[in-house]
Amino acid sequence: MIEAVGLSKFYGAFAAVNNVSFRVAKGELVAFLGPNGAGKSTTMKLLTGYLSPSEGVGRIAGHDMATDRLAGAEKLGYLPENGPLYPDMTPFSLLEFFADARGIAGKRKADRIDAVIDLCILSSVVHKPISKLSKGFRQRVGMAQALLHEPDVLIMDEPTAGLDPNQILEVRRTLRRISETKTILLSTHILQEVEAIASRVVMINEGRLVYDGSVKDLDRDGQGLDAAFHRLTRTAATEG
Repeated sequence: MIEAVGLSKFYGAFAAVNNVSFRVAKGELVAFLGPNGAGKSTTMKLLTGYLSPSEGVGRIAGHDMATDRLAGAEKLGYLPENGPLYPDMTPFSLLEFFADARGIAGKRKADRIDAVIDLCILSSVVHKPISKLSKGFRQRVGMAQALLHEPDVLIMDEPTAGLDPNQILEVRRTLRRISETKTILLSTHILQEVEAIASRVVMINEGRLVYDGSVKDLDRDGQGLDAAFHRLTRTAATEG
């Protein structure tokens, strides 16, 4: 459902992403890890078609996102870090706006808005201005808009960044519910998040793939995910 094949993005001589390849199968929830500046957000933008690759191909549900982006976007829900929310709108009016923008109308529009409000547990705030919501609720509003058109694939960039522990738990519960029917790739810096919700890890460092495998195998020496993360990214850590 998500496929990176030799993805690279160059800015002059600098390689933000360098020959990254991995696949995410239907029904998987995969954590995308790496230190700051490793190329995670750039890779996600390449996969979603927001950036064109210098080399390689990013595919969503079989669609090349550089050449067939509109067809791929129908299958994709994307939540960038600090996602696109309009603070003067309410969650309900925002969802109406995105439904109209996507050509969702009539009974399907009403049904889809009701469904994502229920899935993301927004009923208590649905008519409050987004500017008045906590960051945890704003993240759930962002997830709701990404899910509105019933995509098969979700790509989320740091969905729990900046949240307090209670908000993180709520977002994790939402992600677990979503993962029952969707294929998900999410980036995170919170290693406890990986253990809590992911079945597999893809890790990059300095724009290159350094690990692709199960959470269990990542901690093969039994010293914990922190130690494994440091071992695989120590070049960046020591040089930083």
